[in-house]
Amino acid sequence: MGDTRLDILSGVDLTIMPGESLAIVGASGSGKSTLLGLLAGLDSPSAGEVHLGGSNLSALDEDGRARLRGEWVGFVFQSFQLLPSLTALENVMLPLELAGKPDPESVARGWLARVGLEARLEHYPKQLSGGEQQRVALARAFAGSPRLLFADEPTGNLDTATGQQIIELLFSLNQEQGTTLVLVTHDDKLAERCRRTVRIAAGRIVGDARAA
Repeated sequence: MGDTRLDILSGVDLTIMPGESLAIVGASGSGKSTLLGLLAGLDSPSAGEVHLGGSNLSALDEDGRARLRGEWVGFVFQSFQLLPSLTALENVMLPLELAGKPDPESVARGWLARVGLEARLEHYPKQLSGGEQQRVALARAFAGSPRLLFADEPTGNLDTATGQQIIELLFSLNQEQGTTLVLVTHDDKLAERCRRTVRIAAGRIVGDARAA
């Protein structure tokens, strides 16, 4: 920022093993969402390296990182990130089509049915409730069979009851698929659902605990 250097993260050393469920927790502004963006290759670090599936993300250009994300990663965001001009079915189909997956419509229909939206395939995001939009986002995230799922405050825009339904669905699908889960949350109760919790304060890891 001008002549002032602002370190958002510093001295982070973290290894996530296949099949782990890991919660990243911390106060607002602690750096947890920035860490998620770096782990996913959405951002590039000013120093250090991030390795995903044996590839050094720092050595790849944006197209290379995008290809790796398409192969490895699914995302669920607080703000849903659905394209408003596409129906629920089209939102789930789009990444499958971009990745050249076979029969994307059939796969998308199947996943929307699994999240309870088989009757809402042709509805646009503005015609869906917040919980329904997040169900579409979950279907989209899992439809590509990712090996790694990143979830950034996935219930942040939902009421308590709807948020709990989404969390139950997220963990159920994740356990069924055997996906590695990295979940950013400020909710300690939600973090307890994961087998490992990493706590961040002022851009540094101050705790790393595994469930008993």
